[in-house]
Amino acid sequence: MDDQALTDFLTAAVAEYRLITPEAPLPCFALLLGHAEATTYHVRRVAFGRNARTSDPAAREEFRDTIVPRFGAAYENEHRGWWMDSADLLKAAREADDLGLDLLGSIHMHPDWHRIGPPSQRAQQLSERPTPMDRHLFGRAGWPLNLICYLERRGDAFYHALAAWAPQPRNGSDDAECAPAALRIRTNAPVGV
Repeated sequence: MDDQALTDFLTAAVAEYRLITPEAPLPCFALLLGHAEATTYHVRRVAFGRNARTSDPAAREEFRDTIVPRFGAAYENEHRGWWMDSADLLKAAREADDLGLDLLGSIHMHPDWHRIGPPSQRAQQLSERPTPMDRHLFGRAGWPLNLICYLERRGDAFYHALAAWAPQPRNGSDDAECAPAALRIRTNAPVGV
């Protein structure tokens, strides 16, 4: 992953994190654009879009009929979960094509909800590992690469942990097992001889 792509995501994630309240666990989500090679995905940029979770009829139906019954009442909160606006998804796919890039997958933030969320939800500790909901969505999306960025605030500083996941679909299930994938961040620092 190029460090500028990561910086772009972290900038947006920190901005969203600053707006989180115990009632509104605001998400941060982006698409990964880059190149697919034999055994490597090279993320060059991220593309953001709007969350259509409450405005898209298919998203409302999916959350009402599948997500909430399966993963719990916490997902009734319209700020939990992400459904990218289809127009923004199409725009990102066209942008990728115009730049000679591929749409590789997604990246999203997991905040330290066990610290800042409502007391009733503090038992669930999030991290850079996929939740059951993440495994479900990774399996449904079918993208080969998904990144989770755990973001926490300690005093006046933000810290993050980042992990890459390659979904492995299970037979007869929309869910996926998630195999960890090696993740390297390419820096722009000059390399000396």
